[in-house]
Amino acid sequence: MSMQRPLPPHTPYDGSSKAFAIGLKPLELDRWLEVDGYFGAQLAEKHRLYAELPDKVFVEEIDTRDAQREVLELVETHMSQYHTPTLAEARALGTSGPGLLADVPLVTASLMTQDDLILMRRGDDGWRLAAGSLCFPSSWSLTEKFGKPLHHIHDPVPGFGTGTRPADIISRMFDNLQGQAVERFNWSIQANDALYHPLSDRQRIARSAERQSNFPEGDINAHAFIRVERQTLRKLPVSRDILFTIRIYLDPLSVLARHSDRARIAAGFATQLGELDEAQLDYKGLIADRDRLVAYLQGIANG
Repeated sequence: MSMQRPLPPHTPYDGSSKAFAIGLKPLELDRWLEVDGYFGAQLAEKHRLYAELPDKVFVEEIDTRDAQREVLELVETHMSQYHTPTLAEARALGTSGPGLLADVPLVTASLMTQDDLILMRRGDDGWRLAAGSLCFPSSWSLTEKFGKPLHHIHDPVPGFGTGTRPADIISRMFDNLQGQAVERFNWSIQANDALYHPLSDRQRIARSAERQSNFPEGDINAHAFIRVERQTLRKLPVSRDILFTIRIYLDPLSVLARHSDRARIAAGFATQLGELDEAQLDYKGLIADRDRLVAYLQGIANG
């Protein structure tokens, strides 16, 4: 499903954000949820996934319904205040999920926005994934992470697993988050334009062992897509759960050649790829392709 746009709205791979860093920044609430011309297409894809793969794209602990209703109220209020025509478009498409997902608050909220919505709840073992609508996963499995605390969710991420300093910092940041919102960015490179891009930990290990190229020989330009995640965090006022939103931007790598600032962006991207260590490259699935990607980007940077 192609979600190409004229130019990438966010380029965290250009050096403005450090890879494998927490990188949370304050976010004004009027900028909380972003919309663009692909709103209708992405919501149509959510409807399809809810109908075809409901057990893979939605999970919940049964006692999270009140918190889910808080999320629905926040999303609906924000969309009506800042994106009125877009909310009308969402309602025209339908904001109730199919079958057993009908009238589930988190599903309804997710069908008003392009973002995926994850609900984190504090327990004895830290903040865990207590409910989630995840139609557009970036190489992870919602059902595999459901119910797990943050430090276990991040175990596959180099330097962020159980017992690491970043894991402790993230837990404290979640504890200390109050009424403000924060945002951060991630990026990856994939070999197709699929928004639904799951990968279990077992599949990740198998991919790591194979270390094969993701792209046909000599054809990176046609097959590589940059996947950017814009993530936000907000603490819900009543339940004190944390709402974690994930918005996906998916652009062909070749779009960078048309960017007015292509030399700086491509050079920064090449540098960031070059600085990733083996574990980080492995996590991103780029061990076999890093050198070819760097060469391609340097070609853009050098005109």
